[in-house]
Amino acid sequence: MPLPPAEVTPTLDAGAVTALLGGRPRLLGLGEPTHGSDALLRVRNDLFRQLVEQEGYRTIAVESDCLTGLLVDEHVTSGAGDLDDVVEHGFSHGWGTSPANRDLVRWMRAHNAGRAPAEQVRFAGVDGPLEMAAAASPRGALTALHDHLAARLDTELLPCDASDLDRLLGPDERWTEPAAMFDPSRSVGTNPEVAELRLLTDDLTTLLDTEAPHLLATSSPEDGDRARLHARTAAGLLRYHAAMADPSPQRLARLCALRDAMMAANLLALAERGPTLVHTHAAHLQRHRSSMMMGGQPLGWWSAGAITATRLGEGYAHLATAVGTIADHGVDAPPPDTLEGLLHALPGDRHVVDPARLVPHLDGVVRRVSPWFGYAPLDPTHLDDPDGIVFVRDA
Repeated sequence: MPLPPAEVTPTLDAGAVTALLGGRPRLLGLGEPTHGSDALLRVRNDLFRQLVEQEGYRTIAVESDCLTGLLVDEHVTSGAGDLDDVVEHGFSHGWGTSPANRDLVRWMRAHNAGRAPAEQVRFAGVDGPLEMAAAASPRGALTALHDHLAARLDTELLPCDASDLDRLLGPDERWTEPAAMFDPSRSVGTNPEVAELRLLTDDLTTLLDTEAPHLLATSSPEDGDRARLHARTAAGLLRYHAAMADPSPQRLARLCALRDAMMAANLLALAERGPTLVHTHAAHLQRHRSSMMMGGQPLGWWSAGAITATRLGEGYAHLATAVGTIADHGVDAPPPDTLEGLLHALPGDRHVVDPARLVPHLDGVVRRVSPWFGYAPLDPTHLDDPDGIVFVRDA
């Protein structure tokens, strides 16, 4: 059954999104079905600008390294660093080459110029320092946490000194061994030094709680937030490396789960800051259980969005993005008996759709089959998951 134009909001804008959601959630996810599309990133940029100007949003969080993202945040809030250098080194996964990401950083800096800190927009990466083929050394996060505490607390309170950490960490190359992703024996995770580092990280993190009154009095809230980010990241990386050394059949699924758990912890911290737009692959935002094939085996785990939703309830909402065509990858106009086909028949380039209004039109609708592995079409059996659907005619 064709979808009547009255069933959708013809223009994607902040007001339409807020009306659809019935308010302003603390975390609003915008999930993309494929990575690397500047057209989708420009949709993100446009929506974020409107959310800032019309709805009071103050942070954008993207699927990028949470530590390198600090470079971008410092640039947009203070002007520190050169734009070219900040974009190149502040985004992980090679996404600093995206013109749309560069435009986002440039707009944020221009918006913040001359504004008081409380009125500025902020940038955050929510992913761990992880790539598909490797995980970073915990050195940067762990030493930053130690430095924060050592500068403010008596030495006898610290469980170790900087030289102890350096000795236990050893060369960074042993942490970033690419072969460890599919060969547990190549991982550093079973080394006794890793177990000792995990205990020390726990002790250092505990000091953030037990000495909170003194730390708050001797540092800024911003410094405290960074220390907790470094603590979360150090602990997450050490767990991840330990899991990489696990030879059990659940190894890869556990790695996926640990990555999303790190993302969820970062999202919950950002929710304390205020209304935040989160932009990642849709698989990290969905509420239903995630699944994929990797290494020839089916994997299942709970996404960052699913974990976050259990804590925030109605304070969490997410929009799934559907696309009509991706010409660069041979994804042509969708068949009419797919969700994307229903939306593609509508006039206009961008829509906001209430998933509940699609349900009466699902008779005979099947899931779209993509000729390109890098694009995940919407599943018509999971329309109860997203709070809204953003349709983009051409990605």
